[in-house]
Amino acid sequence: MKPRHLLASCLGFATLVFAPTLAMAVEGTTKLFPAAHAEMARLSIHGAADLRAMEPLIRDFQETAPDIAIEYSDYVTNELHQKASAACEQNMPLGDLWLSSSLDQLVSLANNGCASAYNSSETAQVPKWANWRDEVFGFTFEPAVFVYNARYVPPGDVPRTRAEFADLLRRRLDYYEGRVGTFDIRTSGVGYLLAFSDARQATATYGRLLESMSRADVKVSCCTGSILQEIASGRIYLAYNMIGSYSYAAAKADPDLKVVIPRDYTLILSRGVLIPKTSQRPDLARRFLDYLLSKRGQDVARRKAFFFAEKGSIPEGVDGPSTLGELSFVQPIRIGPALLAAQDEAQRRRFIDDWSHSMLSRPASSP
Repeated sequence: MKPRHLLASCLGFATLVFAPTLAMAVEGTTKLFPAAHAEMARLSIHGAADLRAMEPLIRDFQETAPDIAIEYSDYVTNELHQKASAACEQNMPLGDLWLSSSLDQLVSLANNGCASAYNSSETAQVPKWANWRDEVFGFTFEPAVFVYNARYVPPGDVPRTRAEFADLLRRRLDYYEGRVGTFDIRTSGVGYLLAFSDARQATATYGRLLESMSRADVKVSCCTGSILQEIASGRIYLAYNMIGSYSYAAAKADPDLKVVIPRDYTLILSRGVLIPKTSQRPDLARRFLDYLLSKRGQDVARRKAFFFAEKGSIPEGVDGPSTLGELSFVQPIRIGPALLAAQDEAQRRRFIDDWSHSMLSRPASSP
């Protein structure tokens, strides 16, 4: 097996250098947002959602609640899941609200009795595919996308389907070898979820794509941020299965970065949230959850945080259809018991082993 060189350190978005305004917090760090007025209460959020994306939402919420301070602790998905699982098992508090892009991990936590159910007029508006047992709610609508650097990928090479992506790497292996990136599903919870969903959606197509990326000496990383940094630097030219919101934020800062919504099918990730049963301030957690789901919160998320939405046009400059919500090729990852299969330990190990063999064992070149 040929070893793969991991992309930049998996400290996540802290390594991003697109622009000073996009420097991201290191996962595991905590930032305090003080109350605008005299502090009367404090909400603790533990999230695998980038602080720079969450900050506009937190600050806007505080405009509606100027006496509430908020502590936000930032993690990578697997780390949050490990800490949340341990806290639940030991019946110990770990913040008042958990956020994660790894929906399978949140569903697993809820299935293990770690979540408190909540119902309100706001939760009642959540689509059925994004609400499981009133315990796990999706509050974003983010496509998994292709990203490329236009300085190195000519217009005629831009793939818009997985078959085109695989064909490009076969036709121009000499050019793209060592210049393609994607998630390392061994270390990334959201990367694993997207790969698992891909395999269920189109097994044969995804298998051909894995083989093509393997031949192209794919570079893998735990984090969207480190992959985007490599694209911006020109060390890699294009990437597969990136989170659309983070990719678009990077493209806004660097005009060479381009975002493509796949046309064969587009996986939609709805970042999830749950209130842990050990929350010390479930009243504040419910209030913030209602804000995230409210029209006001959704408007802020679309304009300043996550950019894509189920209703309305896609962000300017994205290569894709004008809207996402009603298209037949858009496939939201349903929040529900089907995701428990992704967290079954035996199946998870088998899937990661198969992926590692297909992706990281580089096939011999054809004569």
